[in-house]
Amino acid sequence: MVSDMPSRLALAVAALATVWSAGCSKETATPQRPPPEVSVITVQPQTIPFVPNFVAQTESSRQVDIVARVSGFLDKIAYKEGELVKDGDLLFELDPKPFQAQLDAARGELQAQQARFTTAQATLARVKPLAQQNALSQADLDKAQGEYDAAKAAVYSAQAKVKEAELNLGYATIRSPVTGLTSRSAQREGAYLNAQSPESKLTYVAAIDPIWVTFSISQNQVAAWRDMRAKKQVVFPKDQDFEVEIDLSDGTRHPHTGKINFADPSFSQDTGSFEVRAVIPNPKRTLRPGMFVTAYVKGAVRPDAIVVPQLAVQQGSNGHLVYVVNQAGVAEVRPVVVGDYVGQKDIVVLGGLHAGDRVVNDGVLKVVPGKPVKIAEPGAAGAKAGDAPAKPAPKAGEEPKK
Repeated sequence: MVSDMPSRLALAVAALATVWSAGCSKETATPQRPPPEVSVITVQPQTIPFVPNFVAQTESSRQVDIVARVSGFLDKIAYKEGELVKDGDLLFELDPKPFQAQLDAARGELQAQQARFTTAQATLARVKPLAQQNALSQADLDKAQGEYDAAKAAVYSAQAKVKEAELNLGYATIRSPVTGLTSRSAQREGAYLNAQSPESKLTYVAAIDPIWVTFSISQNQVAAWRDMRAKKQVVFPKDQDFEVEIDLSDGTRHPHTGKINFADPSFSQDTGSFEVRAVIPNPKRTLRPGMFVTAYVKGAVRPDAIVVPQLAVQQGSNGHLVYVVNQAGVAEVRPVVVGDYVGQKDIVVLGGLHAGDRVVNDGVLKVVPGKPVKIAEPGAAGAKAGDAPAKPAPKAGEEPKK
């Protein structure tokens, strides 16, 4: 009986050790994590606008330099500098008295020549029949005829001088040739203006309705668009009838749409680009020459384009990639080629995706390539379980809701 005690004790210790080790292994076992929840979008090709944009600058559609065409003293500046003037409005007045005097002298000379012509005409009328009757010599007839022709030519010359004097008197009054904004006057009242010197430029008037918007298209852009058009990735409008819309520097959209009215036929040797110009209505004169704006050229479309949210596209070591969920619910890495942005949140995918692909767009950071994921409702993947829904932000002037 005594000899059986050690063996029984050993069996009890062994059983206790087995139970203890089982309990320890149960406590240290790591629970398996559930697959992450993600939201996906199903790729569906669609036709979207192709709207390239450019940094552009405004310029006057007709800027005219106002130059003194006759020399004289500046008597009056008749416009308010920097303000709008209409076609025909008075801008400057030169002292008209010297020009009026020249006109009076020219008119007097014309009357004198007309009197001489009348006398020569009457003399010729008397001499001609007498010469035909041989009562006067041929020399007398030739002399009368010559005096008549000279008097007639002198009348023409005097009439031209009168016209010139009238023009000079008219040039003393300078009016605006267009409707537009004026610049500052380069000369002050009382200054002497020499029409043959550079100081003859007085100001300029810039027409701003309509206004021109110019921008440059690079040689690389033209080559890329030509390639896209050949591959039918882009369809241009009929007759190249593009529309142009512009945004101001603060992001506001100009309310009027314009048309392209000029494209330079050659590339610049300095920049490798060519200039394009659009004409845009500007009835309220919100656009001024020299402003920088963003021009959007509309009219072309992308047929069968694949568009995904920008947040779905990741930057990898070898380029861009997205996560695609296969039929087994496993996330796979898919390299893609991206194109232009669409709106504020989307981007065009040129290659790597096909119709029906399910692309992860919410919860991307939780995805492990080659591991299963759980597809949740859009927006649910980024929220934690039990979180209260976010309260809407208060509107301007409202108190935050408790």
